[in-house]
Amino acid sequence: MAQQPIGYKPTTKKILVISNDSTVFLSNGFVSAFEMFGGRLTEVKKLVARLNDVCDVSFAIISGEFGFIPANYVVRKYDRVPSCKEEYEELQERKDFVGQAQFICRAFDKIIVCVPKDMFAMLMPVLPKGRVIAVTNECFKEDCEKNGWTFYLRKGARVGDANADAIVKQIDEFVNSEIPIL
Repeated sequence: MAQQPIGYKPTTKKILVISNDSTVFLSNGFVSAFEMFGGRLTEVKKLVARLNDVCDVSFAIISGEFGFIPANYVVRKYDRVPSCKEEYEELQERKDFVGQAQFICRAFDKIIVCVPKDMFAMLMPVLPKGRVIAVTNECFKEDCEKNGWTFYLRKGARVGDANADAIVKQIDEFVNSEIPIL
């Protein structure tokens, strides 16, 4: 049996982090989506690494070429990296990332969403009530509260250190809380 990090506690609670791709490609070859992207995805990758110390965490990336993919999916460098509402809508037409996210999110107890404002607006109607931690634009604060979601203000394209600290603490408390017996 593999040795787990100190402080690691196995859990049956499932955590998913969703973010989008970046124009900063770290390889010209074929590598996992996790390894491929730098830039704005760097802070999210650091958050995922920190969360991995407290629980099992899955990571999905909304890719301009491949749609909604797991971060361990092997990708190559590509030209289409959407950066505005019209490009997100075009990606939705081609790849239905919203439908894919809706289907995948069903399997998770908490979903941490770190995407741009216009992409969040597209995902919001399909995200499960009471299970989302949103790092997004201030215009969604009231919507998050109405849906029973935790809201953190997105700092430009960044998660932000204070937000990352608060999210790790919140997830640590969540995964170590008692699981209700149904």
